[in-house]
Amino acid sequence: MFKKLLAATAMAATLATTAIAADKPTDPQIAHIAYTAGEIDIAAAKQALKMSKNAEVRQFAETMERDHTAVNKQALALLQKLKVKPEDNDTSKSLSSAAKAERTNLSKLHGAAFDKAYVDNEVAYHKEVNGALETLLIPSARNGELKALLQTGLKLFKEHQAHAEHLAAMVK
Repeated sequence: MFKKLLAATAMAATLATTAIAADKPTDPQIAHIAYTAGEIDIAAAKQALKMSKNAEVRQFAETMERDHTAVNKQALALLQKLKVKPEDNDTSKSLSSAAKAERTNLSKLHGAAFDKAYVDNEVAYHKEVNGALETLLIPSARNGELKALLQTGLKLFKEHQAHAEHLAAMVK
């Protein structure tokens, strides 16, 4: 179990470390990082919905899938309006790679072990994403509409983090 938590923490730390190393990302890079982070949580939620039998875990996963899909749709609509193309970058690539490894690790677990690892990963992931939004992505965003969307997302993702922390206390 410690190994799974360590993997989750490592994946989440990738976001903060790589983003900080990139200095101030551009708006197209910020958009891609944020979109990638949302896609990662959507994929994790879909995996949980396939593998978990726990009603609370499934409800949380449904919320993650619904909310992150909605935010990503808003982000894509904004980018189309602004005629900005998301720009792939080292941070988004690193996030995708770490997430793929974590989904592989989670796929080897079943029952309560899967539920615990999934929820622990969600807590760690939301902490890191929220931290990156607060300290790097929002302050670096130059476009006011992008900044506003990120701020709205941060409020929602803080709720996700609190929900995940509450669920983590319940899932043993």
